[in-house]
Amino acid sequence: MLRLAGFLGVMAISTGALVLAPVHAQVSTLHEIALTTTVTTALSPMPDSSGPEAVASDGTYIWVAEQFRNRVTRLDRLTGLPLGSYPVGLRPVALLCVGNTLWVANLESDTVSKLRTTDGALLATIKVGDGPGGLAFDGTHVWVANRNRNTVSKVSLDGAVLATFRTGRRPMNMAFDGTALWVVNNMRNTVTKLRPSDGAVLDTVRVGEGPFGIVYDGASIWVTNFFSQTVTRIRPSDGAVLATSRVGDGPAGLAADGRTLWVANNGSSTVMRLDRTTGAVLETLNSGKGPFSIAFDGRNIWVANFGGSSVSTTLGR
Repeated sequence: MLRLAGFLGVMAISTGALVLAPVHAQVSTLHEIALTTTVTTALSPMPDSSGPEAVASDGTYIWVAEQFRNRVTRLDRLTGLPLGSYPVGLRPVALLCVGNTLWVANLESDTVSKLRTTDGALLATIKVGDGPGGLAFDGTHVWVANRNRNTVSKVSLDGAVLATFRTGRRPMNMAFDGTALWVVNNMRNTVTKLRPSDGAVLDTVRVGEGPFGIVYDGASIWVTNFFSQTVTRIRPSDGAVLATSRVGDGPAGLAADGRTLWVANNGSSTVMRLDRTTGAVLETLNSGKGPFSIAFDGRNIWVANFGGSSVSTTLGR
C-alpha cells in the first residue's frame, strides 16, 4: 500500500472546465507509459520513482507533475510520447489548465508556477500560502489550497493574490460547481462549500475518513475517502449526501467522462469505473503502481502512477 507518500506530498487534481463526452470505447484495460528510467545510486541519491502525483489535459497535451524531479512533463495526447520536461518549484503536486496556461502548485516552495502550454515557457512564479497542494478555477479566478495553513487563496489570472480565506483542517483539493467552490478538508473529514465572491462558508458536509479527491460531474459533487475506501456523492444545491459507494484501497483521484466516474485506488493499484447514477462499480482495471490523479482529455483517461514513474491511459485500447 502506498498511502504514506501520498499524504506527505500531495496529489492534486486539477483540470479546467469539465467536458462531458464518453471515453473512447469504454475500454477494459489500461496502457502504461514510463516517464523516467533514472534509478537511485550512491552518486545520485534520487528516488526510484519520480513521484508523479498530478496529471492534467489542456486539450492538446497531457501534463504530468513529477514531484521528486521538480518538473512537469508534456506528453502528446494522441500518441502518449513525451515531448519535453520543464523545471518548476520544489515538489510540484497539483496541476490546472486554464486556456493556454498551466498552473503548478509547488508544495515545498510555497509557490505556484504559471507556464505557457504551447512551449512550456515559465510566465510567472506566484508566492502563495504554506504548502500549496490543490488548484481549481471558477471561471474567473484560480484558487490555491494551502494545506499547512488551512486556507485557500484567490488568485487573478495575472498572478495577483486577491484574498485568502480560512477552511477546515488540511485543505487538499477543490472543485467548482458553477456557483460555489468545494474544498476537501482532509483532517476534518468534511467538505466546505464556499462562496467565491467573498469566501463565505455556505455549508460544511461530513464525509468519510481522510477525504482526498473531489470532482464535479455536472450534476453531483463526488469525494474520495482515502481511509474509508469509499466515494461520497453530494447534491450541490443543499449539501445532502446522496450515496456512499465502496471502492478500492486508498481511493484518491477522480475524473468524470460524461457517462461514468473514474476512481484511482492508490493502495490497490487499480482504477475503478463507476455508474454516475447509482455509484455501482462497473469495472476494475489494473494500473501502474500507486495511482493518484486522473484526468480526462475529452476522449481518453490518463492516470498518474506515483509509485511507478508512469502514467496509465485508455489510449490505444
